[in-house]
Amino acid sequence: MSEQFEPVIVGFLCNWCSYRAADLAGTARIHYAPNMRPIRVMCSGRVDPQFVLKALREGADGVLIGGCHPGECHYVSGNIKALRRFILLKTMLRQLGVEEERVQLVWASASEGIILAEKVDKMTEEVRALGPLNWNEKVIGGNGHKVAVAEPVAEEV
Repeated sequence: MSEQFEPVIVGFLCNWCSYRAADLAGTARIHYAPNMRPIRVMCSGRVDPQFVLKALREGADGVLIGGCHPGECHYVSGNIKALRRFILLKTMLRQLGVEEERVQLVWASASEGIILAEKVDKMTEEVRALGPLNWNEKVIGGNGHKVAVAEPVAEEV
């Protein structure tokens, strides 16, 4: 009996729109894939590309960035900044050999829970078809070096 691969997707969701769309989808009992782990950010423009890279490096198979529709950002132009960063991030990931489908952007207002749910379902299927990311083999190249792990210092023990 073989188990089907279930991807882990980290979702950076705007507090004002996308996170509330996810909340609406839950309260409206809209069924969608449980693969996304939502992280609330104040604005999609605050999602630093380093957050995305860290999520992928630490085991996520995909990252979804959700924000307000362009022109409707609560912080005026945060979602435009997110779009520019997203385009640059996809170019960088392509150069690293990571498939473009692993990082996606969605615009969903607070009343569009169904749109967010459909996007999560679609992305889950796309990432499931790609298989596990395996960051160490794909990006680092499986060069035999162990990934550095921070050891606790005496004060933390």
